[in-house]
Amino acid sequence: MKPTTSNVVEFIKSIQNETRQKDGLVVMEMMNKITKTDPVKWGPSIIGFGSYVHKYESGRETKLPLASFSPRKQHLVFYVLNGFENQEALLNDLGKHKTGNICLYVNKLSDVNLEILERIITSAYNKNKRYAK
Repeated sequence: MKPTTSNVVEFIKSIQNETRQKDGLVVMEMMNKITKTDPVKWGPSIIGFGSYVHKYESGRETKLPLASFSPRKQHLVFYVLNGFENQEALLNDLGKHKTGNICLYVNKLSDVNLEILERIITSAYNKNKRYAK
């Protein structure tokens, strides 16, 4: 996964599901406000904000976004579950969602508490920011 020069707004507006499209624009604005960085399309479907170099135990390094999401067909996927402080408590208060590895899956923004979602994204971003060079 690498950053591209694709237009993020055009990508979101090309999504056929109107709710996912509108939610994607809301999330983009939310993450822009939190990170104070412009969105960048990473690979074919991820929208990322800022970047850092992640070093694996093997010594391999890769560049990743500090905060990111993907407006996929079935869910909005947030790549934010990095073990930040109070993660479980915030997830318990979020509303309807699923989790898997580092991913938070939300069907639509109306299913969740947006203030809690913003706190989750902010917490994950702040934890990742410690690794930014």
